[in-house]
Amino acid sequence: MSPAKTPPEILDVDGHEVRVTSPDRVVFPEPGLTKLDLVRYYLSVAEGALRGAGGRPMVLKRFSKGLDQEPFFQKRVPDNHPAFIDTATLRYASGTSAEETVIRDAAGLAWVVNLGCLDLNPHPVRAEDLDHPDELRVDLDPMPGVDWSQIVDVAFIAREVLEDHGLVGWPKTSGSRGLHILVRIRPEWDYTAVRLAAETLAREVENRAPGLATARWWKEERGESVFVDFNQNAKDRTVASAYSIRPLPDARVSTPLSWDEVRDRRPDEFTVLTVPERFRSIGDPHAGIDDAAGSLDALLALAKELGPAEKPPRGSDGSGRRASTMPLIEVARTKTKPEALDALETWKQRHPDATAALHPADVLVDGMRGSSSLWYRVRVNLQHVPDAERPPQEDLIADYDPWAGRSGS
Repeated sequence: MSPAKTPPEILDVDGHEVRVTSPDRVVFPEPGLTKLDLVRYYLSVAEGALRGAGGRPMVLKRFSKGLDQEPFFQKRVPDNHPAFIDTATLRYASGTSAEETVIRDAAGLAWVVNLGCLDLNPHPVRAEDLDHPDELRVDLDPMPGVDWSQIVDVAFIAREVLEDHGLVGWPKTSGSRGLHILVRIRPEWDYTAVRLAAETLAREVENRAPGLATARWWKEERGESVFVDFNQNAKDRTVASAYSIRPLPDARVSTPLSWDEVRDRRPDEFTVLTVPERFRSIGDPHAGIDDAAGSLDALLALAKELGPAEKPPRGSDGSGRRASTMPLIEVARTKTKPEALDALETWKQRHPDATAALHPADVLVDGMRGSSSLWYRVRVNLQHVPDAERPPQEDLIADYDPWAGRSGS
């Protein structure tokens, strides 16, 4: 962080005045990127970023306390938003609603970055039709121990399934370890149908690539495979859109690729420092995405052929909750990821023999969505530990309650 607060920088963005507060505040210490640098990055790729996020209601994921602190999620648009920020009111099954931010131009990009947003998290609908998504999202999420070549193999199988069902997939790096494939669809189906189509796609990818890919929702059942995450198409879910900066030390960017690039390029090549020149030289590989909207009819027909997905067994305690088929123990619940990793290390030191038997995918550190921010749950799958050597469930090393002190919790 800069030692002294600097005066705001006033930018003229296509005739709109955007005020950037604390422009010299260092957000990414490793590459030395300031808040103003991030604004200028988004302005340099505005055409591509708006192709992914423009005109869509979005959740504001704000890193107002810096990169090393957990962000908070703000659904409702700030009261003092400027006139060039549009809004749309989303209503959820819980009965709640939120008037969310809609950006439509480069000035809107600069404004949300000034609020502390690094990545852009739009819903898969346009503000003009909130009930019918125009985008199906395929999130290829690798389990620990999975390398890039396996992710790529699954991506090409997903592409094949999409093409076999009349759809076009547009790949991009997630900005972390995985890949996203975006699929434009005509806005003729509701969220339930879109999620079913996405789940059907995931099941068919698993059928064609058993062992490489999985559609199993429960993490401990996936093994060292690539999870085709269909639930990113649920109504309350958002995904970091194209050209989003991700909260990693190297300021990595979720970057659109051509299919010819997928096998040879790597996510760490694409950062705030490298992507603007790529954009200037080759343009946006997703430039044609809006002209490729397709139909879900074929995937929904396949859903009928496959029948309902297998449901997990329920516990015998009368709660109706799903019962895991794996020997899971819970280690900790924490407010931050560093605390979760510290708790995990403490457990490993207590149980070195069991730790030695674990496979990478047996360690489950999950970010869980709380009321406005993430919290972390640490579990260990003892499936590869001999029965006689399995540690019992113990008191949690840390037991953070994300709902403590909230009414109705």
